[in-house]
Amino acid sequence: MNHQTISVADLSLDPSNVRKHSRRNLDAIKASLRKFGQQKPIVVDAKGIVLAGNGTLTAAQELGWTEIQIVRTELAGVEATAFAIADNRTAELAEWDDNLGDVLQSLASDGYDLSQIGFDQSDLDALLGEGESAEKKEVEIVSALEVIAECENEDQQKLAYDLLTEKGLKCRLVTL
Repeated sequence: MNHQTISVADLSLDPSNVRKHSRRNLDAIKASLRKFGQQKPIVVDAKGIVLAGNGTLTAAQELGWTEIQIVRTELAGVEATAFAIADNRTAELAEWDDNLGDVLQSLASDGYDLSQIGFDQSDLDALLGEGESAEKKEVEIVSALEVIAECENEDQQKLAYDLLTEKGLKCRLVTL
Protein backbone atom coordinates (compact mmCIF):
# COMPACT_ATOMS: atom_id res chain seq x y z
CA MET A 1 0.00 0.00 0.00
CA ASN A 2 1.50 3.29 -1.10
CA HIS A 3 0.69 6.23 1.17
CA GLN A 4 0.92 9.71 -0.30
CA THR A 5 0.50 13.18 1.09
CA ILE A 6 -1.47 15.35 -1.31
CA SER A 7 -3.25 18.68 -1.35
CA VAL A 8 -6.74 18.68 0.14
CA ALA A 9 -7.77 20.81 -2.86
CA ASP A 10 -7.01 17.86 -5.17
CA LEU A 11 -9.71 15.70 -3.54
CA SER A 12 -13.47 15.54 -3.91
CA LEU A 13 -16.04 14.16 -1.53
CA ASP A 14 -17.90 11.20 -3.01
CA PRO A 15 -21.15 12.65 -4.43
CA SER A 16 -22.78 9.21 -4.10
CA ASN A 17 -21.61 8.66 -0.52
CA VAL A 18 -24.54 7.14 1.37
CA ARG A 19 -22.98 7.72 4.79
CA LYS A 20 -23.93 11.04 6.37
CA HIS A 21 -21.87 12.82 9.01
CA SER A 22 -23.70 14.71 11.73
CA ARG A 23 -22.22 17.77 13.39
CA ARG A 24 -21.50 15.64 16.48
CA ASN A 25 -19.63 13.12 14.33
CA LEU A 26 -17.60 15.79 12.52
CA ASP A 27 -16.75 17.50 15.80
CA ALA A 28 -15.51 14.16 17.18
CA ILE A 29 -13.38 13.55 14.07
CA LYS A 30 -11.96 17.07 14.35
CA ALA A 31 -11.13 16.55 18.03
CA SER A 32 -9.36 13.31 17.16
CA LEU A 33 -7.41 14.92 14.30
CA ARG A 34 -6.38 17.83 16.56
CA LYS A 35 -5.26 15.51 19.35
CA PHE A 36 -3.68 12.64 17.42
CA GLY A 37 -3.14 13.94 13.90
CA GLN A 38 -4.08 11.75 10.97
CA GLN A 39 -3.20 8.19 11.97
CA LYS A 40 -4.68 6.41 8.94
CA PRO A 41 -4.95 7.50 5.32
CA ILE A 42 -8.20 8.09 3.50
CA VAL A 43 -8.89 5.96 0.42
CA VAL A 44 -9.34 7.71 -2.93
CA ASP A 45 -9.88 6.52 -6.47
CA ALA A 46 -7.82 7.45 -9.54
CA LYS A 47 -9.85 10.66 -9.99
CA GLY A 48 -9.27 11.85 -6.41
CA ILE A 49 -12.78 11.00 -5.20
CA VAL A 50 -12.84 9.84 -1.58
CA LEU A 51 -14.22 6.32 -1.17
CA ALA A 52 -13.40 5.91 2.53
CA GLY A 53 -12.77 8.92 4.72
CA ASN A 54 -15.30 11.53 3.58
CA GLY A 55 -15.83 12.56 7.21
CA THR A 56 -12.08 12.80 7.77
CA LEU A 57 -11.65 14.99 4.68
CA THR A 58 -14.54 17.26 5.73
CA ALA A 59 -13.12 17.59 9.25
CA ALA A 60 -9.64 18.31 7.87
CA GLN A 61 -11.08 21.01 5.60
CA GLU A 62 -12.91 22.57 8.55
CA LEU A 63 -9.63 22.56 10.49
CA GLY A 64 -7.96 24.41 7.61
CA TRP A 65 -5.64 21.56 6.62
CA THR A 66 -4.02 21.97 3.23
CA GLU A 67 -2.59 18.43 2.95
CA ILE A 68 -3.81 14.98 3.88
CA GLN A 69 -2.53 11.41 3.70
CA ILE A 70 -4.19 9.13 1.17
CA VAL A 71 -3.89 5.69 -0.30
CA ARG A 72 -5.05 5.40 -3.90
CA THR A 73 -7.12 2.40 -4.97
CA GLU A 74 -7.65 0.98 -8.43
CA LEU A 75 -11.27 0.14 -7.61
CA ALA A 76 -13.77 1.90 -9.87
CA GLY A 77 -17.46 1.86 -10.67
CA VAL A 78 -19.64 -0.60 -8.76
CA GLU A 79 -16.62 -2.12 -7.01
CA ALA A 80 -15.65 1.28 -5.61
CA THR A 81 -19.23 1.94 -4.47
CA ALA A 82 -19.49 -1.51 -2.86
CA PHE A 83 -16.16 -0.99 -1.06
CA ALA A 84 -17.31 2.39 0.30
CA ILE A 85 -20.48 0.84 1.70
CA ALA A 86 -18.64 -2.20 3.11
CA ASP A 87 -16.04 0.04 4.79
CA ASN A 88 -18.76 1.91 6.67
CA ARG A 89 -20.98 -1.07 7.41
CA THR A 90 -18.25 -3.32 8.79
CA ALA A 91 -17.19 -0.59 11.21
CA GLU A 92 -20.70 -0.11 12.57
CA LEU A 93 -21.13 -3.85 13.15
CA ALA A 94 -18.37 -3.84 15.75
CA GLU A 95 -19.31 -3.77 19.43
CA TRP A 96 -17.54 -2.37 22.45
CA ASP A 97 -15.96 -4.85 24.84
CA ASP A 98 -17.55 -5.01 28.29
CA ASN A 99 -14.42 -3.51 29.87
CA LEU A 100 -14.66 -0.20 27.95
CA GLY A 101 -15.80 1.58 31.11
CA ASP A 102 -12.79 0.25 33.03
CA VAL A 103 -10.39 1.37 30.30
CA LEU A 104 -11.99 4.82 30.16
CA GLN A 105 -11.81 5.08 33.96
CA SER A 106 -8.12 4.19 33.80
CA LEU A 107 -7.50 6.90 31.19
CA ALA A 108 -9.43 9.43 33.31
CA SER A 109 -7.44 8.41 36.40
CA ASP A 110 -4.27 9.15 34.46
CA GLY A 111 -5.60 12.64 33.77
CA TYR A 112 -6.61 12.01 30.17
CA ASP A 113 -9.33 14.28 28.75
CA LEU A 114 -11.98 11.80 27.60
CA SER A 115 -13.85 14.47 25.64
CA GLN A 116 -11.16 14.14 22.95
CA ILE A 117 -12.03 10.57 21.96
CA GLY A 118 -15.58 10.96 20.68
CA PHE A 119 -17.77 10.41 23.75
CA ASP A 120 -20.05 13.19 24.97
CA GLN A 121 -20.71 13.72 28.67
CA SER A 122 -23.91 11.65 28.76
CA ASP A 123 -22.04 8.73 27.10
CA LEU A 124 -19.26 9.02 29.67
CA ASP A 125 -21.70 9.25 32.59
CA ALA A 126 -23.38 6.03 31.45
CA LEU A 127 -20.10 4.20 30.81
CA LEU A 128 -18.41 5.35 34.00
CA GLY A 129 -21.47 5.03 36.23
CA GLU A 130 -21.32 8.67 37.33
CA GLY A 131 -23.80 9.60 40.01
CA GLU A 132 -23.98 6.07 41.38
CA SER A 133 -22.74 4.98 44.74
CA ALA A 134 -19.44 3.19 44.99
CA GLU A 135 -21.39 -0.01 45.57
CA LYS A 136 -22.21 -2.21 42.61
CA LYS A 137 -25.50 -1.44 40.94
CA GLU A 138 -28.19 -4.03 41.38
CA VAL A 139 -28.83 -5.65 38.06
CA GLU A 140 -32.30 -6.80 37.24
CA ILE A 141 -32.18 -10.06 35.35
CA VAL A 142 -34.96 -10.25 32.83
CA SER A 143 -35.67 -13.43 30.98
CA ALA A 144 -36.94 -13.32 27.45
CA LEU A 145 -38.09 -15.86 24.95
CA GLU A 146 -36.69 -15.43 21.48
CA VAL A 147 -37.42 -16.70 18.02
CA ILE A 148 -34.73 -16.63 15.39
CA ALA A 149 -35.90 -16.67 11.79
CA GLU A 150 -33.37 -17.25 9.05
CA CYS A 151 -34.17 -15.13 6.02
CA GLU A 152 -32.72 -15.55 2.57
CA ASN A 153 -32.44 -11.81 1.90
CA GLU A 154 -33.13 -8.36 3.32
CA ASP A 155 -36.61 -8.23 1.77
CA GLN A 156 -37.63 -11.38 3.66
CA GLN A 157 -36.09 -9.98 6.84
CA LYS A 158 -38.05 -6.75 6.47
CA LEU A 159 -41.28 -8.65 5.79
CA ALA A 160 -40.80 -10.84 8.89
CA TYR A 161 -39.94 -7.79 11.01
CA ASP A 162 -42.98 -5.85 9.78
CA LEU A 163 -45.36 -8.77 10.36
CA LEU A 164 -44.11 -9.39 13.89
CA THR A 165 -44.05 -5.74 14.96
CA GLU A 166 -47.58 -5.27 13.57
CA LYS A 167 -48.65 -8.03 15.98
CA GLY A 168 -47.14 -6.03 18.86
CA LEU A 169 -44.02 -8.14 19.32
CA LYS A 170 -40.74 -6.49 20.25
CA CYS A 171 -38.24 -7.24 17.48
CA ARG A 172 -34.67 -6.45 16.59
CA LEU A 173 -32.86 -7.05 13.34
CA VAL A 174 -29.63 -9.01 13.40
CA THR A 175 -27.39 -9.84 10.47
CA LEU A 176 -24.89 -12.64 10.96
